[in-house]
Amino acid sequence: MASLKDLRNRIASVKSTQKITKAMQMVAAAKLRRAQDAAEAAGPYAERMASVMANLSSSMKDSPGASPLLVGTGKTDTYLLLVMTADRGLCGGFNTNIARKARERINALQSEGKSVKIITVGKKGADQLKRLHSSLIVKTYDLSGGKTPGKEAALEFGAMVRDMFASGEFDVCELISSEFVSVISQKPRAQTLIPAVDAIDEKIARPDLQGAIYEYEPDEEEILNVLLPRYVDTVILSSLLENAAGEMGARMAAMDNATRNAGDLIDKLNLIYNRTRQAKITTELTEIISGAEAL
Repeated sequence: MASLKDLRNRIASVKSTQKITKAMQMVAAAKLRRAQDAAEAAGPYAERMASVMANLSSSMKDSPGASPLLVGTGKTDTYLLLVMTADRGLCGGFNTNIARKARERINALQSEGKSVKIITVGKKGADQLKRLHSSLIVKTYDLSGGKTPGKEAALEFGAMVRDMFASGEFDVCELISSEFVSVISQKPRAQTLIPAVDAIDEKIARPDLQGAIYEYEPDEEEILNVLLPRYVDTVILSSLLENAAGEMGARMAAMDNATRNAGDLIDKLNLIYNRTRQAKITTELTEIISGAEAL
């Protein structure tokens, strides 16, 4: 049985941990509000961009002059998976769920005979995927610095993906990240990034033109050449912001659970401490009485 001193030290240690988890919960709650606002603010722009792209691609997807970013290379031999996770842990199953989704997608593609390449954004994704798929990882990025990733990161990743596509390093690009459903619910998802026509089919229904014929100035091809890179950047930015909001929501929930569990453990240790103390007092009294009777 632990001594009273050991129990006091254990209770003090758990109380210190409880203070830390409570502080982390409050910090995550404050950051969540900002990250959620940023994700919600980017939503309408991304939706309108997808709607415009759907309208334009309706008449261009079968055109011989369509951009490869829109219709792809005509092959699906090599897939690039852009896996977005967090840089830090202590956020429940947030990173694990995304990594599991990525592994499921990797296994499915390899079973079909496809070649797979991986780019990880976030340290935790790289740490988990390199255990089984280190040979498939071509680049890793971390988002350290404590700030919510924004436009600069999206532009960097978008340019990198487009350069790799232009050089023929892959045929199809899929983005695996977390969808921010609510503060307490985040769902891992896989969405097509390139070719954009497949991504548009997934994200938004094509508009019904009701027989109307639209004429564009300049033509659709020139407009798409400008909008397609921006569309790729927009999807990446939206995913980065949703990931940041989901991470903070998951961390807040995980730290709230940890704080409550620490409180339950403190109550249990206090009960054990009081029982041990009472037993010790009873033993000492018995010894005193026994000694007095012996005299």
